[in-house]
Amino acid sequence: MTETILVPGGRDVRATLDRARGDASDDAAARPDAVVVACPPHPQHQGHRGDARLVAVSDALTARGVDCLRFDYGPWDDGYGERADTLRAVEWAAERYDRVGLFGFSFGGAMALLAAAEGADVDAVSAPGRAARLAADLDAAAAFDRVPVPVQVVYGTRDDVADWEPVVERAREYRQPVVEFAADHFFIGQEEKVAAAVADFLLANLGVE
Repeated sequence: MTETILVPGGRDVRATLDRARGDASDDAAARPDAVVVACPPHPQHQGHRGDARLVAVSDALTARGVDCLRFDYGPWDDGYGERADTLRAVEWAAERYDRVGLFGFSFGGAMALLAAAEGADVDAVSAPGRAARLAADLDAAAAFDRVPVPVQVVYGTRDDVADWEPVVERAREYRQPVVEFAADHFFIGQEEKVAAAVADFLLANLGVE
């Protein structure tokens, strides 16, 4: 079951809330107490909340009892407005759930790390295929210094799109889990395996068996 959400905050940020399978209740008390916010890839390269990797992660989460909020960024703002959109989406989720995970693919992975570094109220972050640096003050690798929660980095060994090496090195420096796949940047043909790895990590850190 899905629900369309307009995320408050002054920008046009729309989202889809995928509810855990079997949860068709409108009673908030009956809903799961954990959710994962999913950040899409670069909006100027057709990135949106219906991205196959976001949907695969959502399917893996909802099958195991956790809701997933997939959102679209507002108007393009060089990464700054998109980081703000991520923070607002997390705020929306944190007001309604006890525990919040944060996930993003590619550009979305950078947004997830940067939002966590800015104080997003989350319990864990997973960032597959993320770019390392969008601007001097939007550096996902440097953000590790300010991320106080567990971070999972997932990358494809054949990725020739994203500058992933600095983030992988930083994750290993901070002894955070790094998962590699023999895949390209888009994890073509391996979306479900990547989704399973992401879901396993997030669910463990959200206290969901």
